[in-house]
Amino acid sequence: MTTIPPRTGTSPVAEPGHPPALRFTTVGKRFGRGARQVAALHDLTLAIPAGRITGLLGPDAAGKTTLLRLAAGLLRADTGRLDVLGLDVARNAARIQARIGYMPQRFGLYDDLSVQENLDLYAQIQGLSPAARPARYAELLRLTALGPFGGRRAGKLSGGMKQKLGLACALLRVPDLLLLDEPTVGVDPISRRELWAIVADLRDRGVTVLVSTAYLDEAERCDEVVLLDAGTLLAQGTPGAMAAALAGRCFTVQHATLDRRALQQQLLAAPGVADARLEGAGVRALLAAGAGLPALPGVAWQAAAPAFADVFVDRLQARRTRRAPTAMTPAPPGGQDAVLHVAGLNRFFGTFHAVQDVSFDVARGEVFGLLGANGAGKTTTFRMLCGLLGASSGILRVAGQDLRTAPAEARRQIGYVAQKFALYGNLSVAQNLSFFAAAYGLWGKHLRARLAWAQAEFELGPFLGSNAGDIPLGYKQRLALACALMHEPAVLFLDEPTSGVDPLARSEFWQRINQYAAAGTTVLITTHFMDEAAYCDRLVLMSQGRVLAAGTPAEVRARAATPAMPDPTMEDAFIGLIAAHEAGLRRVA
Repeated sequence: MTTIPPRTGTSPVAEPGHPPALRFTTVGKRFGRGARQVAALHDLTLAIPAGRITGLLGPDAAGKTTLLRLAAGLLRADTGRLDVLGLDVARNAARIQARIGYMPQRFGLYDDLSVQENLDLYAQIQGLSPAARPARYAELLRLTALGPFGGRRAGKLSGGMKQKLGLACALLRVPDLLLLDEPTVGVDPISRRELWAIVADLRDRGVTVLVSTAYLDEAERCDEVVLLDAGTLLAQGTPGAMAAALAGRCFTVQHATLDRRALQQQLLAAPGVADARLEGAGVRALLAAGAGLPALPGVAWQAAAPAFADVFVDRLQARRTRRAPTAMTPAPPGGQDAVLHVAGLNRFFGTFHAVQDVSFDVARGEVFGLLGANGAGKTTTFRMLCGLLGASSGILRVAGQDLRTAPAEARRQIGYVAQKFALYGNLSVAQNLSFFAAAYGLWGKHLRARLAWAQAEFELGPFLGSNAGDIPLGYKQRLALACALMHEPAVLFLDEPTSGVDPLARSEFWQRINQYAAAGTTVLITTHFMDEAAYCDRLVLMSQGRVLAAGTPAEVRARAATPAMPDPTMEDAFIGLIAAHEAGLRRVA
């Protein structure tokens, strides 16, 4: 496994007196026509230092992708001037493109071509001489660990492998400037860490890197961070300096009797609390500037070191109206039987044993996480659990219904949100809600009540007449969740529901999930965000088709503890346990 190399100091080109790699001077960019015009960037003035990793962060529609496409010469600014590597991009786009590498959000790969054929195509596009190709191919395949997969079609690669191939294609000619648009969305923590090792190595060789990301922990790996919102610059600086400004406002909070979800709701409703999110056995709270500790009986406050996640919330929350927490209705007492019962679950694809003897139970009102690296078998397991794929053998019961012998009855107990937006993009928001309500058998007064609930609960009113495919990503997520909950299912399945969604929308999403779990809905979720894994009551970690570890987040982290790392993070535990398991299998083989 690749590890992040130690920093070797700031590159010489980043020293004071050197010109920035990118300079935006009152740059503006609009899309659309007439009254439907949207301003993606507003008079943006910004300088990106050379020889460093600069992180580009912001919520949905902040202008991150537009900024990167302008820097790559793929778009032209409407107003202002943009200099890239000391050249005016409006006059020197071809010269600039010969000196940069650019990796778009969706890799820019050709799925029907093999790994080697993709490299050949991009080498030709970038003008890499045939004589120079073999040595460069060998270096990139070694760097990305894709050497054994040269003949595999790109469409058959895992998400992490696609990301690394996309990066290799962008690096065929070593660039002076590398532009990466959310390169780690949808990939597991192992692949994320490997990608960042490659990026850090490039920086240490003097390459300037500008990378947009939805992961706030990745911001802390950057030398500098740029925070955008609605096409304007909110802040720029080092992550450490930006976090240090919040000293004295961050706390870990616990309560003598309340569980952490109820405590979170209490904190969100308290005056002076800017944010509250689950962390460990308690809640992490961020106070508003100038606010004192709220007087809440039974609450214990402990000062905590600020993190960049706190910076993000603090800078952006003030520009938005925070959703008021909905009072949670506790679930009525229920039986002791598991709502979801899985025993001896197996799945074969031909002779390949993809899922091997997986067993676990999930209780009513529990948030249960299903984790694993790309290719671990978790997606196959998840698809069997929600009835999208048949099991080869084993027991699957949902709310007492056998999913293998009575699939229709079991599916009525299930709500499902897919990783990719799976609603009808050409239907309006209102039409999607009505369609799914009818599909679940709702009618009459109950139908009207549930439609009204969905519109109000998810604040969909302004978009009811808009096509679902055209609304912002955060609202697409809301709509998908509303449709999945329309029939009040016993179990809610969430397949990486926050992939690509900005951190504020993710926080709001989890507030809703906590509310529904407290009211008795059982939630099973897959995610690559390790902070979200920590929100679960219990979880299983899969590797190569088997359950590797199971228990509460604290129990799973404890299993990965070592003398050198006595208190591992969830990401450390994920990577450490899987690496140890795979190393053991290699020794046996």
